[in-house]
Amino acid sequence: MQAPSEQMTEVRLRALLGDGALAGEWVLDPHRSSIRLKSRSMWGRVEVNGVFGEISGSGTVSPDGKVSGTVSVAAASIDTKDIKRDTHLRSADFFDTDNTPDITFTVDGIRSAGRGVTVTGTLTVRGRTRPLSFDAAASIPGDGETWFDAEVHINRTDFGLNWNKMGMVSVHNTLTIHAVFTRR
Repeated sequence: MQAPSEQMTEVRLRALLGDGALAGEWVLDPHRSSIRLKSRSMWGRVEVNGVFGEISGSGTVSPDGKVSGTVSVAAASIDTKDIKRDTHLRSADFFDTDNTPDITFTVDGIRSAGRGVTVTGTLTVRGRTRPLSFDAAASIPGDGETWFDAEVHINRTDFGLNWNKMGMVSVHNTLTIHAVFTRR
């Protein structure tokens, strides 16, 4: 999804972060944001798409431009439009939602990079935390609102999601993120 305004250039974003224009508390708008999961199964022949229905998050931009925050996903909210597959994804073979209900990304920095930003932090899935950095398009479509759009590539085995009967399921997954934050 593209914001209805121009994407941030590196110079413009650096200026906004540096002059304190974005300083304050921000909250993720779960109704206008989405996190989608894409993978392949059946030895790469079938694309599997899903969406997480419950996401939340918040962040802080300090007056000197430092960014921190958290985005949480209720792992059990995965919906691939296949009840049997969704039940399996919630099981101990994958997300183990009975014991680890949330997937959490903790942001420890955002820096301007080219026509967008590089987001750095840690991703926790099934109790395993790994560093994660990715590039995102950033835009400010209106006062008090910021949008981030990214495709993040994840190897699920890094987080202990190792089930793979006969090699049927790809270990490589893509998260497509559209995050809308509003000023508190």
